[in-house]
Amino acid sequence: MKRFGWVARIKPDRYAEYKRLHAEVRPGVLKMITACNLRNYSIYHKDGCLFTYVEYTGEDFSADMAKMAADPITQEWWAMVVPMFKDGNVNIPGGNVWADMEEIFHLD
Repeated sequence: MKRFGWVARIKPDRYAEYKRLHAEVRPGVLKMITACNLRNYSIYHKDGCLFTYVEYTGEDFSADMAKMAADPITQEWWAMVVPMFKDGNVNIPGGNVWADMEEIFHLD
């Protein structure tokens, strides 16, 4: 299992909508997240900054992320949420919104 931490900035005028959408995530999006071996997925917010924590349990992260990026339901979801982010972030395939964070400490 590999842990990931990602950070992004949300546009202040889009935060309420982003939060509302995540209160009712489409079942197909959740199914694809699980199918791509992502578990224990959380998003936190503080002062316009979003932090995501996720655990990857698969064998080929790049292939699983390509599978997710090719999924039509996920593409529709990203088309809704990606414009809510400020420019200059990196990492979601086709969306360029999340920046990797370096893990400097972990305790099980």
